[in-house]
Amino acid sequence: MVRRPAAPMADDRGALRREVLALVALVALVDGIFVAIYFAAGLAAASGGLKLGYTLLWTMATLVVVLRSLGRIRAARLTRRQAARRG
Repeated sequence: MVRRPAAPMADDRGALRREVLALVALVALVDGIFVAIYFAAGLAAASGGLKLGYTLLWTMATLVVVLRSLGRIRAARLTRRQAARRG
């Protein structure tokens, strides 16, 4: 998968910490939403194919959030490292 680099971030530990906390919070939010939909829609009694499709959709949504967040965490780490070399 090819993508452009994440936007540069502030070169402090706070930026890195915020990005890690955002990753955890966003994954928890996505999981909470999908679990709520699962029970609200009564998917427990759905066919195996529908459950599989729902699981794939859930996994893809989580993957998008994680890849985006990891890119931002990497950018924060690289920015910090470059600032340390200059300083």
